[in-house]
Amino acid sequence: MRILLSNDDGYFAPGLACLANALESVAEITVVAPERDRSGSSNSLTLDRPLSLQQAHNGFYFVNGTPTDCVHLAVTGMLDVLPDMVISGINHGANMGDDTVYSGTVAAATEGFLLGVPSLAVSLTDVSNGHYTTAARVVVDLVNRFKKDKLKIPILLNINVPDIEYEQLQGMRVTRLGRRHKAEPVIRAISPRGNTVYWVGPAGPAQDAGKGTDFHAVQFNNVSITPLQIDLTRFDQMEFVSQWLGN
Repeated sequence: MRILLSNDDGYFAPGLACLANALESVAEITVVAPERDRSGSSNSLTLDRPLSLQQAHNGFYFVNGTPTDCVHLAVTGMLDVLPDMVISGINHGANMGDDTVYSGTVAAATEGFLLGVPSLAVSLTDVSNGHYTTAARVVVDLVNRFKKDKLKIPILLNINVPDIEYEQLQGMRVTRLGRRHKAEPVIRAISPRGNTVYWVGPAGPAQDAGKGTDFHAVQFNNVSITPLQIDLTRFDQMEFVSQWLGN
């Protein structure tokens, strides 16, 4: 089995190294990740300049671009054979609810999905204890399941793992995305050169975190697994907009 690994924290991130190490025993691994932290880059592609591909001393490849660039470059040009799976992570922090819109971790997996490859985005929800090995074992479990029962259609799964020991996990739950309150205000500051600068504020707290959501599952020490789709069409408003336009 061939797996392409990527992330948005950069090729040097501990979560990526932990995941690659865990998967080496069950699959042939190729790592293509950004040369620096590209968190929050979403699905952006670099179209205004060429991309460079370099290899680090540990065998990981890194690209001077976004997570989406990394997967796109690997699948459409670098690799001779299409991977059986694309896995993005292990992200340093949660990607739940509205986070998925901005997440480079989810974007890397999304690009694999758009290119016809089953893809997983994996995040450790709280990194205060740094249980990357827990998330890595969850991924190995899922990969082994995939090897035994291959999916017949491409699938995109957003996986969030609590930052606890593997033995403390209460199981896996298939969930829907919750919702956050709007983000906190930007933080205004003065640069050393006297210019006014703004830092994007932190994400808002959970608003919709009821039973069945990713927030709820993680709160009770379950692994949250959310199947994602790409079609953004608001079907329930199509007739309303049509009437508004007089069609």
